Amino acid sequence: MDIQLADVTLHIDENLDKDHRNEVETNLRRVDGVVSVHNPDEHPHLTVVAYNPQRTESQELLGQMKALGVHAKLIGF
Repeated sequence: MDIQLADVTLHIDENLDKDHRNEVETNLRRVDGVVSVHNPDEHPHLTVVAYNPQRTESQELLGQMKALGVHAKLIGF
């Protein structure tokens, strides 16, 4: 089986505390096609998401963040 993977970096505008960042990560992981989510403590404004582009798209990931009230931008994909 050949699975296509893509990744995107999202920049979070707000200063989110660890609990809120964990909530964002949990919600992104629930998106069908998401393989991994990484939001390191040393770069709390950056979230990297690896996903299967045949199952979801970067705009869906951005939409999930906005649905949580988080202001974010796609900065790399």
